[in-house]
Amino acid sequence: MFCVIAGPTAGHAWSGSAARLELHRTALAAGVRRRIASHQLRHAHAVELLHEGIRLPLIQRRLGHSHLSTTGTCLQGISSEEIVSTVHARRAPVMHASAGLEL
Repeated sequence: MFCVIAGPTAGHAWSGSAARLELHRTALAAGVRRRIASHQLRHAHAVELLHEGIRLPLIQRRLGHSHLSTTGTCLQGISSEEIVSTVHARRAPVMHASAGLEL
């Protein structure tokens, strides 16, 4: 069962087949012409997290994997150069000088 967060059916559970049908309709409306499965969304989410510089153990926890090797399998096909360049291209986080200080 899937629970819809936003939209006219918000808060109501959907069956797996209803969720798959809606995914296919949305993909067609977006111009996607190849087969798509809901599990591919998990892989795409993991790749996006990695591209954003999120560390593998955090991605592992987010996906609910027991072993880091399972998470690595989800991310196969991504070149390490791409990962490194993505991480290095990120702007360093900026904190205000008084952050965490009690005045």
